[in-house]
Amino acid sequence: MTRVQKEQLTKIVWTAVAAVIGAFMVLPLIWMVSASLKTELEVFQYPIRWIPETIRWENYREVWAGIYPFWIFYVNSIKVTTLSVTGLLATSSLAAYSFAKLRYPGRDKIFLAYLSTMMIPPQVLLVPRFIIFRNIGILNTHWALILPGMFIIFGVFLLRQFFSTIPNELSESALMDGAGHLTIWSRIVLPLAKPAIISLLIVSFVWRWNDFEEPLIFLNTKELFTIPVAMTLFIDEFDTRYSLIMAATVSAIVPVLAVFLAGQRFFVQGVVTSGLKG
Repeated sequence: MTRVQKEQLTKIVWTAVAAVIGAFMVLPLIWMVSASLKTELEVFQYPIRWIPETIRWENYREVWAGIYPFWIFYVNSIKVTTLSVTGLLATSSLAAYSFAKLRYPGRDKIFLAYLSTMMIPPQVLLVPRFIIFRNIGILNTHWALILPGMFIIFGVFLLRQFFSTIPNELSESALMDGAGHLTIWSRIVLPLAKPAIISLLIVSFVWRWNDFEEPLIFLNTKELFTIPVAMTLFIDEFDTRYSLIMAATVSAIVPVLAVFLAGQRFFVQGVVTSGLKG
């Protein structure tokens, strides 16, 4: 067997191994979709019946138009996630541009000090934030979720790493031509940083969309609930509607899958070129 044939055989073996591992990772997703179309008795039937004997589309109808209409929670999640991610991209890119392209005394020390706050567990800040939000009057509103979501240290770090790879000659040439920093940021740096921007968009979208802790603490009106908290409404003292929970979960992952599939090419490129490998 030649060296080329050995390399091809090795690639085939590793591809087969990766395919098997991938299949095992997809099984829970397939079970979730299957369970969302079953009766309660069939959900935990063993051996597993992957294709339901009777497909119950009524589960989705009950989720979307039942006692707690799911579309209200869907709209809430879209509102909170869209505004948070939009604000995050703006604040993170501006701060990253400052740390990567502007020169001023103590820039690197300020960045390290800012970065060191990532070591503070988010749970430690929940009580102070609760008190602050109550005092300024935004407790039990979506602004209690949107405003903190606009400022994430990881976003600044990710974009700063990518902005640092953009040649300084581009911004210096623009400055010599009379362009201001806002013009350089919006017309030169951001277009070149599309992979990193989309990577941050995907990561922050998933974080905010799946966030359970903050809505649980800062919201107490059911009509304001986002999807993760709203799913607990299908659990009561005497019963847990697993089929409805699975139907709600399948509905909830559609936007996440759509965003990831739309930007997966840029996501991989952005992570690699931002120095976050390994």
